Amino acid sequence: MTADTLIRPTAQPAAASRLAIADCDIHPRPAGAGIGGISKSLYPYLSKQWQEHVEAFGMTYRQPWEKGSAYPKGQPQASRIDAWPPGKQPGSDLEFMAQQHLDPNNVTLGILNPLTSGQGAMNLDLSNAITHATNEWQKAEWTSQDARLKGSVVIPYEDAAASVKEIERRAGDKNFAQVLMLSRTAAPLGQRQYWPIYEAAVAANLPIGIHAFGYGGNAITSSGWGSYYLEEMVGHSQAQQALTVSLILEGVFERFPTLKVVLIEGGVSWAAALGWRMDAQYKKLKQELPHLKRLPSEYLRSNIWFTTQPIEEPEPRSQLSEIFDWIGWDRILFATDYPHWDFDDPQHALPMKMTEEQRRAVFLNNAKAVFGVT
Repeated sequence: MTADTLIRPTAQPAAASRLAIADCDIHPRPAGAGIGGISKSLYPYLSKQWQEHVEAFGMTYRQPWEKGSAYPKGQPQASRIDAWPPGKQPGSDLEFMAQQHLDPNNVTLGILNPLTSGQGAMNLDLSNAITHATNEWQKAEWTSQDARLKGSVVIPYEDAAASVKEIERRAGDKNFAQVLMLSRTAAPLGQRQYWPIYEAAVAANLPIGIHAFGYGGNAITSSGWGSYYLEEMVGHSQAQQALTVSLILEGVFERFPTLKVVLIEGGVSWAAALGWRMDAQYKKLKQELPHLKRLPSEYLRSNIWFTTQPIEEPEPRSQLSEIFDWIGWDRILFATDYPHWDFDDPQHALPMKMTEEQRRAVFLNNAKAVFGVT
């Protein structure tokens, strides 16, 4: 797409009758084959030094496997079989994405969450270079070309100082709507080495989005590596619960009361039970945590939001409404996970009874409020 390409409008034509939606989890991907784990599409945004480094050494992550994931995906690149643009990778072609997803589903706000972006790399300087390049790539090839899309500030979160610089560089830039981290980090996310990131995000008025996956070097279980991809998928909610407990009990939200955290692709329904369990234990052990001024569940309901995909689907569906009642209907953000194989079609997702106000909140208004989009 050339620089003089017309920017797409922020909304569908007035004749569009369907509910406009915000999609809070869209995965763009650099086009073309990768070298050393990095697509050459990022080369225009990398110095020659780092291009040569990638080609000579590649990129090593914090995991027992030198290359790739521990588990094979359900589809190549975990994507829908119909989401491959001709000759390109899923999520790599804006026009294809617009025609297949943004336009027909009336997406008026799309949050980009790039996953192949250098986060969690063992070489922190390389992680810093790749994450910075990914942000430049998002701005040049996505958000500047389609006004509906907002990027995520991808940071090398194991290097707090470099992460702060990247956040400060993007502060006030309307191309970006949040700071992106992953759920499986080298240490629990509430611990002090990550606090400068939260301070910088608050100063920049950006939420922290924490997406499932990541390279922390540990299995998703508390004991070792599972046998199946299914265990990995189910385990994402475990990782989100663990980081939620850490953020709350370490006092992150007491220290940064206006910090917004969006948990992406880790489920929703566990939040109520986790809140009850934390409260019960806190009442017995609160002497250990004098820095907390409220019940743990109160921080959960005041500082954390949840994306819907993959949403739990209990029977009867009214039970999910009860969970939303406890969490708060203003805490739920719709997401599709496009172009991945478990994409949630907005025409069929959340088949539960909602008032018109609740539907508009979940599908659009909550996201606009959280990300400060008018």
